[in-house]
Amino acid sequence: MSGWWAYLEERTRQDVDANVLRDRRIAALKDVWVALRPLGLGLHEAEQVVHARYEALGDRVRYRPPDPLDVPSLAARAATFPGRIAAVEALWDGDTVHDWFVLLVVVLDEPAGDGHLATVHQRRGGPRPGTAAVEAGRALADFLGVPFHFASPDVPDDETPRWRTLRNSPGPRT
Repeated sequence: MSGWWAYLEERTRQDVDANVLRDRRIAALKDVWVALRPLGLGLHEAEQVVHARYEALGDRVRYRPPDPLDVPSLAARAATFPGRIAAVEALWDGDTVHDWFVLLVVVLDEPAGDGHLATVHQRRGGPRPGTAAVEAGRALADFLGVPFHFASPDVPDDETPRWRTLRNSPGPRT
């Protein structure tokens, strides 16, 4: 572990560990960064401190269960958003903590926007996030009678065109 942990006050260490044990990574990160930023700690170093605490606490961490990907759960979540659902879409995203993951969203018309349904992470022994998102997204889209769009299911890419962009551009539609 980096030497930054030693600079934290005991109360802050306890707060960080409590957040890590509840799998509240962002809260733990904020605790570390706010406490040590005046000493020159950067965000990347704060992430490393928190990651080291996850490793140190190991099996004691109560990880949140993955978001459900079954059609009834996704349809119930989709029903909570206002307006008409125009499509179901999967998008790559990523960060330094979780690597690549897929966001499953409904694309809304009137009011225009997106509604977050699930985040699909790589799980040990489970399907790749792109594969799981395609299966869940297509099943939900079929259930709702709307199109499904995932521009790059096999290769992580967070700059692929969105469904709404493709729908509104001249040329073939997906």
